[in-house]
Amino acid sequence: MSEQPSRYTRSFSGMTGALIVTVIAVLAFVAWRGLWRADVDDTVDTVDWQESVEIADRADLDVVRPRELPAGWKATSTDLVAGDEPRWGMGVLTDDGTFVGLRQQDASVRDLVERYIDEDAEPEGDATVDSEVTDTWQTWSDEGGDHGYSTEVGDDALLVYGSAPVEDIETFIGLLTR
Repeated sequence: MSEQPSRYTRSFSGMTGALIVTVIAVLAFVAWRGLWRADVDDTVDTVDWQESVEIADRADLDVVRPRELPAGWKATSTDLVAGDEPRWGMGVLTDDGTFVGLRQQDASVRDLVERYIDEDAEPEGDATVDSEVTDTWQTWSDEGGDHGYSTEVGDDALLVYGSAPVEDIETFIGLLTR
């Protein structure tokens, strides 16, 4: 049997040209679809953070939580784990859409700061913010504009942090209770 020569010549430049044409076709389709698509759902799902607090109370976990959220603020996540290594956390969006988070667990403050703010976050000294938890907080910040406030509650580290303005984070701290 003899091999038949191919009908066309294959070359690297021909393959590159075909790839470019394909990418342009895909980008054109995505752009065209975007022009006619007006039903994008950008609403934020909220969670019932008070339900998690009730569960924590029934499990005899002493979690720090806000008494309430300011008008327009939305709880978007909770994290409650009981057992040998209990932890509690919640995420909130302010009325401006910026983030404030709370983490409480048996860990070092530095570990929480590295995990939730930045590995290179720097302590900035103490701040006085009135709350039912404590009035003196260690402050933290990173180069990206995130801020945090930490303290210890019993054996747990407590970190309040986020991309929200410092005033909003301090407002949240002022609402904290046990």
